[in-house]
Amino acid sequence: MIFQRALHRELASAAGASFTVLFTVCVTWTLIAILGRAAGGRVASGDVVALIAFQSLNYLPTVLILTSFISVLVAVTRSYRDSEMVVWFASGQSLLAWIRPVLVFGVPLVLLVGALSMVVAPWAKMKSTEFIQRFEKREDLKRVAPGQFRESSSSDRVFFVEGSTNGSTVVKNVFVSTNQKDGSSIVVAREGVVEADGKGGQYLVLKNGRRYQGVPGKADFQSMEFERYSMRVATKVPVLGADVPLDALPMTALLAVENQWTRSELLSRISAPIICLVLILLAIPLGFVNPRAGSSANLILALLIFFTYNNLVKMAEASVKQAKIDFAMAWWPLHLLAALIVFGLFAWRLNVNHHYHPLVLINAWKRRRLHRAHAQVEAR
Repeated sequence: MIFQRALHRELASAAGASFTVLFTVCVTWTLIAILGRAAGGRVASGDVVALIAFQSLNYLPTVLILTSFISVLVAVTRSYRDSEMVVWFASGQSLLAWIRPVLVFGVPLVLLVGALSMVVAPWAKMKSTEFIQRFEKREDLKRVAPGQFRESSSSDRVFFVEGSTNGSTVVKNVFVSTNQKDGSSIVVAREGVVEADGKGGQYLVLKNGRRYQGVPGKADFQSMEFERYSMRVATKVPVLGADVPLDALPMTALLAVENQWTRSELLSRISAPIICLVLILLAIPLGFVNPRAGSSANLILALLIFFTYNNLVKMAEASVKQAKIDFAMAWWPLHLLAALIVFGLFAWRLNVNHHYHPLVLINAWKRRRLHRAHAQVEAR
């Protein structure tokens, strides 16, 4: 009982440190990527915090899998390095006795990874997609940030506004450059407002401005002044959610529609908790280290195993998506092989510990001394 409490404290401490480092790296990476998209005008600046939160939820299953694997590995490795395992084996305990306390620590993480992978991560992906689509389908002027040039959704216009009022409905000092087949046009105006025609079309109504039209490089430019000028900026009402990514669909939708794409995504989601459980058990025999040697090799090997295992699962998903392998024959062989490797490592470590068990070595040393004593007595 004392051992289990001490082990749980050590696992919790290692998991907290590992999770903090890994999650910080993921959030920093996400922050840089989303800020770059916001600076490029691909997402709204006001949605940056929400997008970072949603993207971080997508990374959480992978972060928790790696956290649980590293924390168990670090705890077992430290026990070997500090020669606590020698005392453990000398007291008659086996390496198998580590399974129960490790599972008590790891099973809640496995369940959490399953919930995140199957429910939370798809929801976060759906919300992130809605935020991005909402910004992409906004009217062209509403996508413009004051003081910045922005390209229209049709890629044939460039907008610039000096300022905006009334929630970006009315803009001040507007510049619009339009490229057409017969030339280009430039419109400048003191004020502009977006109005709807009631049929799904939307127009930018400019007031008190000037329009220049012609072919660049030629002198036949036309110039005109206007008090009111209407320019079409949208031809249909945007439909949010029309293009939903596969990884944003809920589990009910994946189970209701049976094809290679939905089954590939289903394979990805159910593999996450299985990988977490297998790696937690693998960390116990993998944590062996010579007390006289360093422990960094174990951590490097663990990272290689994690990425290899994860990439093999991705290959199985790709095979299902390409209809090369049926889902029923793709989701279990790799995990069964990993479980057999765990079983083999346990058997190998138990065999090694049996042959090199401290009690076995002490008894063998006593037998050799007794045999020498008998030999000396007989020689006399």
